[in-house]
Amino acid sequence: MLHPSYSDLMKVVNSEVEPGEAKVVNSRYSIVMATSKRARQIIAGDEPMVPSEGRKALSVAVDELNQSKIQILGDDEE
Repeated sequence: MLHPSYSDLMKVVNSEVEPGEAKVVNSRYSIVMATSKRARQIIAGDEPMVPSEGRKALSVAVDELNQSKIQILGDDEE
């Protein structure tokens, strides 16, 4: 099991959303898709933004998201 939990990651991702605005992430699916996409980028050769020695790409991607090193953009922001 990966830590932090999905709900903790959702709080981090939505932390900069002002009251009344639509949340960036509404489901665990969005978190899974974002972290898996970032993990594939790391596997393809992108430089990790957090210490990664001896860790799997997915764990690094979750850590990056939890530390706000990466952001999830909405469809209109891509």
